[in-house]
Amino acid sequence: MENVINHPDEILQIDLGNGQARVLLCSSTAMVQHCADIHGASSVAAAALGRLMTGTAMMGIMLKGEEESVTVTLKGDGPMGALMAVADHGDLRACADDPTVELPPREDGKLDVGGAVGRTGRMTVVRDLGNGKQYIGQSEIVSGEIAMDFANYFTVSEQQPSLVALGVRIHEGLVLQAGGILIQPLPGCPEEMISQLELRSPMFADISRELTFGTLDQLTEDWFRGLEPKILERTPIRYHCSCSRERMEKALISLGRKDLQSLIDEDRGAELSCHFCHRKHFFSTEQLRALLEKARR
Repeated sequence: MENVINHPDEILQIDLGNGQARVLLCSSTAMVQHCADIHGASSVAAAALGRLMTGTAMMGIMLKGEEESVTVTLKGDGPMGALMAVADHGDLRACADDPTVELPPREDGKLDVGGAVGRTGRMTVVRDLGNGKQYIGQSEIVSGEIAMDFANYFTVSEQQPSLVALGVRIHEGLVLQAGGILIQPLPGCPEEMISQLELRSPMFADISRELTFGTLDQLTEDWFRGLEPKILERTPIRYHCSCSRERMEKALISLGRKDLQSLIDEDRGAELSCHFCHRKHFFSTEQLRALLEKARR
């Protein structure tokens, strides 16, 4: 294997042409490896979850309020079942119905992410505004390779033409590089800028390989030379689950008094496991009775 660059997990927000277009450039290798380790993911599942998390991370950077979050769910007809990623700004977490799926590689030797996810189904994006309000957008899965599905979502659901590339390089279970790029023309963007970006798109189509040989700063300079690239902000990202015993208590209370009483009558307590980090929380019968009292108030 060739020597690879160790990137920090971060997203660069880049301006092109003094406000003509915006670029989000992301390195997510450690985050994807952490996710794969937690879920015991196969290579193809790790690639799928990594692409989904990276795309969701770039959506998360666009959030404005501190309490906002975005959840992206892919429900395709592939053997992985549903995939979900959540971003609270720079904190990411993800899960899948079956992260252990094994598939043979495609004819070109690459991991068959589209086969694992499925090539028909639906992509759902839920933006939680943190004030009890949500924005929900949906689009059809067009390839299952995920990058094209994100681009289709932006174009169809948000009427925002976007160029998206996502990639995860894996060798013998080790995530070598993971990252992504999102490019969006801004209002008033001239056709010349759009044409330049389309001409350069093959340069970053295989972004995980490009990350092997250049830092994010170097890639920014190389890819957008002549387009006045300006790095506006750097945001660290990480795999972080926000589950807690308090949240699990709320989940139990939300079951309703009838279901809580059934758990108490069984007299075995209840154990809840987080889908994102597999942390387990046990509640005794006495603790369930206390939650039932709360539910009655």
